[in-house]
Amino acid sequence: MGKFIVTGAASGIGAAVCSRLEDDGETVIKLDRHNADIVADLATAEGRRAALQACLAVCNDGLDGLVCCAGIGSASPDVGMIPQVNFFGSVELLQGLKDALVMRCGAAVLVSSNSAPQETDPNYVAALLSGDQDQLQSSLASISGHAAYSGSKQAVAIWMRKNAPDYARSGVRLNAVAPGYTRTAMTEATEKDPKYRAAILDFLATIPLGRAGNVSEIANVIGFLLCSEASFVSGSLLYVDGGHDAMYRPHSI
Repeated sequence: MGKFIVTGAASGIGAAVCSRLEDDGETVIKLDRHNADIVADLATAEGRRAALQACLAVCNDGLDGLVCCAGIGSASPDVGMIPQVNFFGSVELLQGLKDALVMRCGAAVLVSSNSAPQETDPNYVAALLSGDQDQLQSSLASISGHAAYSGSKQAVAIWMRKNAPDYARSGVRLNAVAPGYTRTAMTEATEKDPKYRAAILDFLATIPLGRAGNVSEIANVIGFLLCSEASFVSGSLLYVDGGHDAMYRPHSI
């Protein structure tokens, strides 16, 4: 069977992706800050380099798939960590593993968000896409954690779309998913907080399907994008959000 690397594998969507792949009989190499085969911190350039070297060491014969689930939410007390993990932690690892994916005509899935289309500071997104750390720090000084999060996920989606054709020419399919509100340990804790519970319940009521998603539903879509049944899917951003994006942006395609 195939060999796959999953980041953010210790919890949430990443853990669910690992379970899905293992149930399919695949070999899964788990990367996270703890409880993983490769323990690494994607929040720093040094940590990302160490993660990449460890990944390359276990896939010198090629890689069938990469799933970049590691991420930090908008409530992080350190806003500067959000783009480092969400964008650079995904893109730099994928770039470094491209040759390994090419060896096996593999597939990669990035995790964006249905908040990605929200308006944010265009200079912030541009700084991410260009790797301009000075501009990035300047932009972070004036945006909220939510804007840092949604902007990082917007940059992930744009980067995927811009680079998918080149990866496809090398035999690698590159796609992304855009989850909506998904029930994880982190969101469940927030839902139980009296300070936020009422607002979250009101928000959940606006989801057309009438509920939050669960991690296995996101993992199943990622599993599809990795498998041979999706062999002609490349460069797609697939919303997995119970119809939320369609409700908010009915005239967008």
